[in-house]
Amino acid sequence: MSKVAFIGLGVMGYPMAGHLSKNYTTTVFNRNTEKSNKWISNYNGKMELSIPNTVKDADFVFCCVGNDNDLSSILLGENGVINSMKKGSILVDHTTCSAKISKEIFAIAENKGIQFMDAPVSGGQIGAENGKLTIMCGGNENTYNLVEPLISCYSKFSSLMGPVGSGQLTKMVNQICIAGLVQGLAEGLNFSKKAKLNGKKVLDVISKGAAGSWQMDNRGETMLNDEFDFGFAVDWMRKDLNICLDEANNNKAKLPITALINQFYCDLQDMGGGRFDTSSLIKRL
Repeated sequence: MSKVAFIGLGVMGYPMAGHLSKNYTTTVFNRNTEKSNKWISNYNGKMELSIPNTVKDADFVFCCVGNDNDLSSILLGENGVINSMKKGSILVDHTTCSAKISKEIFAIAENKGIQFMDAPVSGGQIGAENGKLTIMCGGNENTYNLVEPLISCYSKFSSLMGPVGSGQLTKMVNQICIAGLVQGLAEGLNFSKKAKLNGKKVLDVISKGAAGSWQMDNRGETMLNDEFDFGFAVDWMRKDLNICLDEANNNKAKLPITALINQFYCDLQDMGGGRFDTSSLIKRL
């Protein structure tokens, strides 16, 4: 049986590592050891207090952390993941980050005899907990074929999108589409309130037609109820949208709506809503 290591036990990594532990020998590491202790009390696996001890014997190492800077410090340091992995093993990064750093990590890993795949996810905390994530992968086909049976433990669908970096670029498209969709939903529900309609009845009707979406099905009613505690925070969405806008600046894509909604999320941060989930755009209205 393959030995697996998982780095990063946040709202996504915690359940993802849990799903892996049901089928594979799993060792976890988190900078906050309280989370590691909690994880081993709920799942079959073990924790380590250092990155080298976590990954040294692993055949597959998975990582899910916050941003480019986190990745650099955890993966590329002298005592980081790549320097501590055994030759021939595979590193899979589930962090949503820039395509640029994914390509840098790939080059360094390849030089060490380690295979690398960027694999950002969509589906939020609920998707991670239920093992129903969608995963967008960048790498070579051989690496993907080796990794796919493992990521299927917590995904409903995954696809190889192209070479390293393609997963991150696809995730950018995902976030661009979500931003516009959630703003449209927020405006529609706010309009229905101003028009003195029954919001729940409105959702029930329009969700059956062309306006229907995952966001409507999963966030529409909670938006009406002023509930915004569902895992993926405004702070993280701003990080993701800034990555999208930086990439668009490089490839000359035009993202006027994305840029505008990024500012709306900035307004929410100024309102003290940085930890609200992304559907909180309605709160600004």
